[in-house]
Amino acid sequence: MPQPDYSPAADRNKQAILDVLVQVLAERGNALEIASGTGQHVAWFASSLPGWNWQPSDAQADGFESINAWALAQAVRNVRAPVLLDVMASSWLPADQRFDLIYCANMLHIAPWATCAALMRGSAQHLAHGGKLITYGPYFESAVPTSPGNLAFDQSLRERNPAWGIRRLEDVEAQAAKAGLKLSARHAMPANNLLLEWGR
Repeated sequence: MPQPDYSPAADRNKQAILDVLVQVLAERGNALEIASGTGQHVAWFASSLPGWNWQPSDAQADGFESINAWALAQAVRNVRAPVLLDVMASSWLPADQRFDLIYCANMLHIAPWATCAALMRGSAQHLAHGGKLITYGPYFESAVPTSPGNLAFDQSLRERNPAWGIRRLEDVEAQAAKAGLKLSARHAMPANNLLLEWGR
């Protein structure tokens, strides 16, 4: 069996994220994961949310073997084969394909700012009635003091790539509004991260 790739960060936060998903999601539904990476999250969530069918995706196919390996290791049958999906593309998937959940973790700060607007536009197109977009990661908030850890993390990101960096929540909300989405819930998470729920 191929050895899957491993992300220590994904391993650390997967249970905390799942704990919130269990609270806020219906018993059944169809989910699209944006930027699946190693595949650790989608396999972990699928094993604990068996009523949900999960569609992993990524902009590059070189991680697909790892995504499939994690699903196999978790012995889950509710994870579909990963598909190529670039959020910047004008069309993600067939126009009539709808999801009750679109999930995107740790992408906005390690991608150019334009991907935020693209994520919101594409999600608005593919969310089913009553569906949620859930994003996870670090954010700056004007009303909340920034932790030293997030300040250092932001600096390290910008040193690696000037187009990267932790995003201001107010700026993300503005992009969501342009796509017809609004922030419906904010969940404080470990390590100064946030899990955010967006909907129409």
